[in-house]
Amino acid sequence: MALSPMMQKYLETKEEYKDCILFYRLGDFYEMFFDDALTASKALDITLTGKDCGLEERAPMCGVPYHAVDLYLNKLVRQGYKVAIAEQVEDPKLAKGLVKREVVRVVTPGTILSAQALDESKNNYLMCIVYLGRTFGIAVTDATTGDFVLTEVESMQTLLDEIFRFSPSEIVCNDAFFVSGVDLEPLKNKLQFAVSALDNWYFDDSLCRKTILEHFHVNSFSGLGIDDYQTGSVAAGALLQYLLETQKNQMAHITTLKPYTTGKYMILDTSTRRNLELVESLREKQKRGTLLWVLDKTKTAMGARLLRSWVEQPLIERSAILRRQDAVEQLFGNYIGREELREYLNPIYDLERLIGRISYQSANPRDLIAFKNSLSMLPPIRGVLEEFDAPLLKELLEQVDPLEDLFDLIDRAIEEDPPVSVREGGMIKEGFNEEADKLRRSKTEGKQWISELEARERERTGIKNLRIKYNKVFGYYLEVTNSFRDQVPEDYTRKQTLTNAERYITPELKELEDLILGAEDKLYALEYDLFCQVRDAIGAQVVRIQETARAVAQLDVLASLASVAQRNQYVRPAVNEKGIVDIKAGRHPVVELMIPEELFVSNDVYLDHHQNRLSVITGPNMAGKSTYMRQVALIVLMAQLGSFVPAASANIGICDRIFTRVGASDDLASGQSTFMVEMTEVANILRNATRNSLVILDEIGRGTSTFDGLSIAWAVIEHISDTRILGAKTLFATHYHELTELEGSLPGVNNYCIAVKEQGDNIVFLRKIIKGGADKSYGIQVAKLAGVPDPVILRAKELLAELIDADISLKARELAQSQGTGSGRKQRISRPDEVDCNQLTLFDAVREDDIIKEITDLELGNMTPIDALNMLYRLQSRLKNRIDLQGK
Repeated sequence: MALSPMMQKYLETKEEYKDCILFYRLGDFYEMFFDDALTASKALDITLTGKDCGLEERAPMCGVPYHAVDLYLNKLVRQGYKVAIAEQVEDPKLAKGLVKREVVRVVTPGTILSAQALDESKNNYLMCIVYLGRTFGIAVTDATTGDFVLTEVESMQTLLDEIFRFSPSEIVCNDAFFVSGVDLEPLKNKLQFAVSALDNWYFDDSLCRKTILEHFHVNSFSGLGIDDYQTGSVAAGALLQYLLETQKNQMAHITTLKPYTTGKYMILDTSTRRNLELVESLREKQKRGTLLWVLDKTKTAMGARLLRSWVEQPLIERSAILRRQDAVEQLFGNYIGREELREYLNPIYDLERLIGRISYQSANPRDLIAFKNSLSMLPPIRGVLEEFDAPLLKELLEQVDPLEDLFDLIDRAIEEDPPVSVREGGMIKEGFNEEADKLRRSKTEGKQWISELEARERERTGIKNLRIKYNKVFGYYLEVTNSFRDQVPEDYTRKQTLTNAERYITPELKELEDLILGAEDKLYALEYDLFCQVRDAIGAQVVRIQETARAVAQLDVLASLASVAQRNQYVRPAVNEKGIVDIKAGRHPVVELMIPEELFVSNDVYLDHHQNRLSVITGPNMAGKSTYMRQVALIVLMAQLGSFVPAASANIGICDRIFTRVGASDDLASGQSTFMVEMTEVANILRNATRNSLVILDEIGRGTSTFDGLSIAWAVIEHISDTRILGAKTLFATHYHELTELEGSLPGVNNYCIAVKEQGDNIVFLRKIIKGGADKSYGIQVAKLAGVPDPVILRAKELLAELIDADISLKARELAQSQGTGSGRKQRISRPDEVDCNQLTLFDAVREDDIIKEITDLELGNMTPIDALNMLYRLQSRLKNRIDLQGK
């Protein structure tokens, strides 16, 4: 049996789009057949039916209504599917045979345009990665806004950091990337992006070059500033070609291609972004509880996206930081002007995505009204900006084009409350187009025109019973009874003869007929054409609109930072290039907003490249060590993105990177234990940190045995503090009190601790950082606070008393002192495995003098026999343990 003609056409189209679910337009529905129907019916939870298609069995079929297609598209794309949309490209009324259909667009996770499917405060990035030998080329675009950047990296870790930073919804790559050794699965599970390889022809060097040059209308890469990005330009060319192929559109709103280097911004690796909770909280994966949550008081979607990128990409150039700070300071100091500016920003819609839809030719009449209403705010915004003289604000004033010509065009052309559909009329205002006005009048005033013509003809002919009538066969006609047939004028043309009357037509009536009968269809078609002309006229000004949108976004961010600074009592930090971080009464920007104001305790910090390079911070759990260290990192980051900071005063030395190793977590998805994750992050820090980095390390070595952990923590401090190796500014929190002995032995190492007030067996956390080291962990007290049952607490105290003699702090002190020179600079402390085996090692768990003293202090007369036996057993066990250790 042969397939039906329609199904043959369907399969021909499907063959061209094998990797897509094909939405095939049939009347008022998009239909899917065969495997696509099976897949879509499950993914969309819609009914699966069948259709006779010429085969013995009915073809599986399902469909979705065309007017609700976005809802179903969004569901499929969120699940990682690509969808090819085949539309009717000719009028069914004019078609001879099958209506012609073509794929007009392929929708993928990185190219979806639907506002309902996108988070307006977050970019929807599409990334292309090309691996050529030793270099990774990266190109990234947001198809909804026109942003387009490229770069190159050499290390896998840097590549993964860039993926994490952009968090693309879709990655396309060449086949070689899959054998480059990069494991995307852990990130893919976290970020939920789709990955696919493109055919090799996409990455042809000459094709990529031609595609870029033609799209941006330049003669060479020099005009774009990408001469030095050979691999990156291949990624950009392939990505652009992918967009052109899938979107069936010239992508005219992609007007710039900007190269960037990872060295232009502070580098924040995956662990740091996660640990500092910059844009997503660790537990709930929500915005609330993050730095972005604190800073984001923006009024526009464009501003929200830009602020997010500023948080994730702090600056490292002092002059650029100061430009932003100057603008924030002026807005901070002019409350009335700032709030007036924010009031004008509030009604502005997402200009970046609106112009994207206009360029895609998918914008509807309501989008144009939203666009017009947004443009109406630009003149008053410019008026407010004229009050300020900060260089950045003056520059933004110049960039805000009032776009009055476009406002006027839309105001004259589009109805204030138009329909959503572009095919049903009602969009174009009265007076914009003479022909449209005539058609509109003919549609609404046709009956009156007929009545007026009938009256005129009666008067002209004297035929009192002359009537103008209508039927579907003959249309409009003048009917005259036979008794008045002799009075019919010569310009009447007989149309039909009846028994008692004659029917006639005149040129004027024929013209009216054509006007009335075709008015609605003609009006709808004309309004659509006029709407497209208006939309295209706006799209032709895409560069002006995008420049204005970016300026408005910057204004929104700067005003938000100023507003937050005033509301939360932030101060402008000084910025230096000497490596000094001096914060007085600093506060954690997030924590202080989530607890009562009176409960938050501010703290100081001072770090430099000399005698204050590394702070060893001791104190019990829950005392606030992690909060303190995070707040230092966040204040530095805030200063470098141009924000004011939560402190009494701050002088921030520019950091090229911030590294954090905070907390413990398994990475079960990749088969890594807590300790392996910890050591992997430590390795990354030690290999990639520089002298100008800020390093935050919390509880290094806690994931293994005490001796191993202390050894690792000790060695890490030695490595970081040594200016010949690293010398980075570091905050190092630890429970190993033995490490406090390093203060006098390693230059630049200083001890700090969290103040704790003891009240009998209970403790009160004062959350104040003070000079000196803690000599207790207060672990049992913390366990009691946490609600551990009393029998466990009592038993823990007994065991602690027995183990107290195993304290190794004295040996650590002796070791540190033995490595000194007596006068002058201390020498490097040996690692524990370098100590002479003939002397007691750092890990000697039992001291003989303590056992003798304990025996001397025994009151044997007051002991029961069983108590004496128990004591003897414990002493014997400890001596055996000492002998075993010495033997090792």
